[in-house]
Amino acid sequence: MLPPAPPLPDETHNPWQTLASEVKYHNPWISVREDRVLNPGGGRGIYGVVTMKNKALGIVPVDADGNTWLVGQYRYPLREYSWEIPMGGGPVELDVLASAQRELREETGLTATRWTRIARLHTSNSVTDEEGFVFLAENLTMGEIEPEETEALYLWKLPLAQAVQMAMDDRITDAISVAGLLKAERILALRLARNEE
Repeated sequence: MLPPAPPLPDETHNPWQTLASEVKYHNPWISVREDRVLNPGGGRGIYGVVTMKNKALGIVPVDADGNTWLVGQYRYPLREYSWEIPMGGGPVELDVLASAQRELREETGLTATRWTRIARLHTSNSVTDEEGFVFLAENLTMGEIEPEETEALYLWKLPLAQAVQMAMDDRITDAISVAGLLKAERILALRLARNEE
């Protein structure tokens, strides 16, 4: 028998108190704010917050044969190469699906007629307010890629199961990619199981 669940916290209560706030830096993509705060224990301190000016968008394209596409690129902040699902940013005021469709087309040349939102996530919620969305894209058609000037991309078509294994083996470390691949695999497996019943 399972032990009883602990009492739920009041999720609307904010134990932090903001005393002052100042933007220290901003550019077209981010702003960095420093807040003077009282922490939950009553102590005074500072809290740095990175505010994102775009939504993070990831797409797991899957074709009829169970293949997906990864995008490889060198990530400047990490100083290392990264394999990821197709992804990018969409202005916060725009529809996330429309932005995801644009990103898939630009990075892979793919368009899809079936789109399913499979995840909403926060990428590093202790320091940034970034909100991410992941879509499963199906019924694919191939076209021409349209990379941005800042992107030197390598495109890799491989079985979805192999991409998931790369996430499990830490060969894919990008948080949105790991979450997206694992959720896509689970959703497709559940869909298949329902159809076989």
